[in-house]
Amino acid sequence: MYIRLLLLLGSFLLSYQSWGQGSFYGVKGGLTMATQQWNAFERDPLVGYHAILSVESVPAEGQFSLFAQMGYHLKGSAIRRSLFGNPFNASFVDFPTQRFEFHNLSLSLGAKQVITKVGNSNVYYLFGVRGDYTLTTNLDEYERFTQVNQISVGIYPFNVYFSENQIFGVRRFNYGFLAGGGLNFPFSEYVEGIVEFTVNPDFSLQYQQPSIDNVRNPINGQTTTLQERKIRNLTFEITVGARFLRKVEYID
Repeated sequence: MYIRLLLLLGSFLLSYQSWGQGSFYGVKGGLTMATQQWNAFERDPLVGYHAILSVESVPAEGQFSLFAQMGYHLKGSAIRRSLFGNPFNASFVDFPTQRFEFHNLSLSLGAKQVITKVGNSNVYYLFGVRGDYTLTTNLDEYERFTQVNQISVGIYPFNVYFSENQIFGVRRFNYGFLAGGGLNFPFSEYVEGIVEFTVNPDFSLQYQQPSIDNVRNPINGQTTTLQERKIRNLTFEITVGARFLRKVEYID
């Protein structure tokens, strides 16, 4: 349903642009701080990156415009345990950072509103809706831990997992919204620079795992129930780039 909504909004945006006096085409990218909450247990942020191609209508009366953008975004979380106590002796074990990466392709549609001008620059806020498709993950790196009676299902997420005719794991399609603000400043009549900051929460789940009964603990031999797991993305992005004006002039 949300994919159809995005396509409908995209068609409207393209039609809107065709009535205007031109459009801006942009390329931008920057740093991403990705976070996830694993059933009320916070993981550490994952520092990543993103790259975006965008198209935007020329602002009506210099204030309001619509935009569409397609981009690659690295999402996920991390576990950082530089020192971990060894239960068998008094020493400490040094663990490398564990990264849980979700490489997503995002389509965003939204609007911008200029708040004020600072010299020749425009300060604006933006908001929109977003649909994501997960291209790949690095979760295969942790599948070696699943060979011991499935106990690590409760620790690490999986791409796909099968249990009693159930299939669960990474959800390829997700949706959410974006909100933020930025600044654009002219280099010339046809080229402008961009600096933006956005917050990008997901409404849907990046990963879902139902509870699993009768999982045997390889340490004590007892069975246990692994709790349901739901993982949702939230990212913060700092973006810089440039946009290029394609101007339409009407000649009688």
